[in-house]
Amino acid sequence: MNILRERLEKPERLEQAHQNDACVILRSHKGDEGSKHMNRTLRERRHKTIRRKIMGVANCPRLSVYKSAQHIFAQIINDSKGVTLVAIGDNSLKGTKSERAFEVGKKIASLAKAKKINEVVFDRGGFVYHGRVSKLAEGAREGGLKF
Repeated sequence: MNILRERLEKPERLEQAHQNDACVILRSHKGDEGSKHMNRTLRERRHKTIRRKIMGVANCPRLSVYKSAQHIFAQIINDSKGVTLVAIGDNSLKGTKSERAFEVGKKIASLAKAKKINEVVFDRGGFVYHGRVSKLAEGAREGGLKF
């Protein structure tokens, strides 16, 4: 704790800090300009943790989700070959963000069915399984994909 207090008092020491320590320091300054960067790095850290546990293979590929502030994207990936099998975004869809996410889920399920993919591993991409991410999953299940 003394090291953390010292780094907070002396910003020049921040450059010498490890990346993990820098995240702790950024967390203490809510509403700061670094908070947007902090949220991104925390999401990326969660995504790395998830990716260590799951992997898409030929018979059960990975359904990866990415969401920005306005759009949501999904792709089905075979990690053993490093190939994207199916990909779709909500750029051309109309409606609220949740409705578009649900439609993206249904469309990716129909595209996967056309390529004879029935079962996938769901990768939420470090995002919380809530809101648009859960709507996309519901749409994919309704479209016939099994997780």
